[in-house]
Amino acid sequence: MTIRPLLGPALGIVALAALVHPAGAESMRARPKAVVELFTSQGCAQCPPADALLTGLAEEGDVVALAYHVDYWDYVGWEDTFGDEDYSDRQRAYAKSWGSSRIYTPQMVVNGAKGVVGSRRSEVHGALDRVAVLPLAVEISRDGDMLKVAIPPDTSLNDAVVWMVTYLDRADVTIEKGENAGKSMVYTQVVTGRQALGMWESATGADLKLPLPELLSEDSTGIAVIVQQERAGLPGPILGAATYER
Repeated sequence: MTIRPLLGPALGIVALAALVHPAGAESMRARPKAVVELFTSQGCAQCPPADALLTGLAEEGDVVALAYHVDYWDYVGWEDTFGDEDYSDRQRAYAKSWGSSRIYTPQMVVNGAKGVVGSRRSEVHGALDRVAVLPLAVEISRDGDMLKVAIPPDTSLNDAVVWMVTYLDRADVTIEKGENAGKSMVYTQVVTGRQALGMWESATGADLKLPLPELLSEDSTGIAVIVQQERAGLPGPILGAATYER
């Protein structure tokens, strides 16, 4: 899978150091119970109900909701304004990790472990009801222009990759062609970029420092930090997550 870089080369990937919590540092959203990834497309007639459902999940406050717009619907006649081959590849990687070659929209993946039809509310909430709180705490705090991330050790878990995902909280799009032609849509939690920051090691944990001015722009209003295991290079269970929104 190709990972789009988000940080300039002069910044390096991460700063690993002993994390100090200074007075006045701003704490972010409380520990979530789940990460829900929606694979969707502006060219898919069945996707709008799933897009709306994801918006509702994000508003609940205990779910990290992310919308990955795929590009394989573009052939219908409308090129998704947020579509990216990398996101289609991520969905294919999930399918491969589960021993399947089938991908579809809309699909929601819960905690990297369970895929369900994203427009079926009962299936989505059923998957969430079976999910306990993510086992690994991820703490985010802001201090000036720096975003600090603290992930404690936990030797009961296997090592995992720390990912940073930037997203746009809302976008209004008028669709002119394809299956949704003539509709004015509101999209939320739209993924705008994704990058591996480094490894979380179960014995030592990880402390990261991220420069906010380099990460957020008009195209990105939020950051999700996600700790996810891999299996033979394919995405596995998500252990922990936290978000920051300006």
